[in-house]
Amino acid sequence: MQPKERWSAPLVPPRLPRLTPVQWAWIVALLCGVAPLFASRALPLVDLPQHLHLISVLHRLDDASTLFPEVFERRVQLTPYLGYYYLVSWLNWLLPLELANRLFLAAYVAGLPLSLAFLLKSLRRPTWPALLALPFAYGDSFAWGFLNYCTALPLAFLTCGLFVHAIEAEPAKRRPWVIGLAIALVAVLLFHVQVFAWLGVALPFLLLTTPAPEGRTWKARVPAVLGVAPGVLLFIAWVGLRVGEPAEIAPGQPWKSWGPMLSEQNLGWKSFEQNRAEFLPTLANMLPDGADQLAVKVTFALALLGVVLALTTGRDTKEGLLARWRIVGLALLGVTLYFALPFDIRGYMYYLNTRYAHLAAALLVVCMPPLKKEWTERMVWAGVIVGALTAWPLWRAFKDFDAESAALTDLARDAGDKPRTMGLVFGPGSRVVTHPVYLHASTVIARERGGLTNFSFALTPHSPLKYRGEPPPTFPSEWDPRPWAQYASSYDHFVVRGVHPSQLFGGRLDGEFFIAGQRGDFFLVRRR
Repeated sequence: MQPKERWSAPLVPPRLPRLTPVQWAWIVALLCGVAPLFASRALPLVDLPQHLHLISVLHRLDDASTLFPEVFERRVQLTPYLGYYYLVSWLNWLLPLELANRLFLAAYVAGLPLSLAFLLKSLRRPTWPALLALPFAYGDSFAWGFLNYCTALPLAFLTCGLFVHAIEAEPAKRRPWVIGLAIALVAVLLFHVQVFAWLGVALPFLLLTTPAPEGRTWKARVPAVLGVAPGVLLFIAWVGLRVGEPAEIAPGQPWKSWGPMLSEQNLGWKSFEQNRAEFLPTLANMLPDGADQLAVKVTFALALLGVVLALTTGRDTKEGLLARWRIVGLALLGVTLYFALPFDIRGYMYYLNTRYAHLAAALLVVCMPPLKKEWTERMVWAGVIVGALTAWPLWRAFKDFDAESAALTDLARDAGDKPRTMGLVFGPGSRVVTHPVYLHASTVIARERGGLTNFSFALTPHSPLKYRGEPPPTFPSEWDPRPWAQYASSYDHFVVRGVHPSQLFGGRLDGEFFIAGQRGDFFLVRRR
């Protein structure tokens, strides 16, 4: 007698959740936003070669086939750049370094509107305007390669949203928000202290203007204050270490203090008129033809249209006074920092106030009042338009730059192992983008072959690495390599651009030195 077969229901694949048109709009817009990052292997960011070299050193600090263990060591004290370097280094265990870096930057670009949407929802406002911030993920700070600052911005918006929830949540449900707040604020500090400084004014503002279920009693705000305590204590410790270090005062010299930290001679200011004139160009200035500026102009036009629609067609929800103005207050704090702070604190912080343009702009465009539901569903597709206008010109430019910069990567094949490389870059500019993206060209050769370069961010106190002994001697500024000859004895490879090597090495080119390779307008000169 045959045993009865066990009956089983046919396997049915799980049904994926059906996305709404609004959710599809978000997905398409975010894909547009990150697309330019995958148009090329090399991204046209001035400081990126320096960042990737240090990440490579951090990742291969025990690799005896490189100069890294001989020359560099970890900096044991707290530094604000730990977040970016260590996260990409950990990703590098799974992926090639350039791809790991692009994925990290993709998370930043997508994270900017997503974190703004979280902040807006925390403030009980519509979230769709967050998509209008996509163009501000790029622009001047991104082009210079200020990636630690840029990637701290989504964390800052996330911190503000968590802070609001830590106050507004029911007392029994506050703990997860407080824990998340503590982690997020520490993360901001570990990425960049300037973004932390904005939170230094933004969080007290939210503390005073956010209602709690228990009313206006300060007891309801204690959990939120406790949530920021770890980050504040770390900041105080960092400031104590940083300010307590003696500064080398050398008036007129680059990267040196010109006087006591906050003295008149040590602060470099821009006028109000200059800051006002530079605000919009700073938001999109990567391309020589200005094609990337269209997305920014459309973004502000759509933000203005949203205000007009709210005033003329009415709204579905009525906002309280605080709900209406909290996001505006956060934006005005960003604008104030942009106009009120100095451009440089020499020897300590550079390019200070200009970086706040991106933060202020992202908050300004999301300040519009809520719209009626039918207009909200239409306007969310405006975010897709903004994403497409952001992506297309940058995609083309990044792809063209990849072809142009391939010559530099190819040149590394003509270098020896463990090169001690000096950059003689008299022509740092590109035909494709506006910023001097080849300023640190020699660092590409050094990273590819496991060597060092004459200028490294390991010299700076915010780096997680430092030199084991004396750093290699070099000219005062990589912007002016003219006095190179008196330091040349410490190097065996020279990356030249902007002049022919014969103009620099003269008759020594056929004796002590030789041209090991040329790719495009890049030359590699080696010591025999």
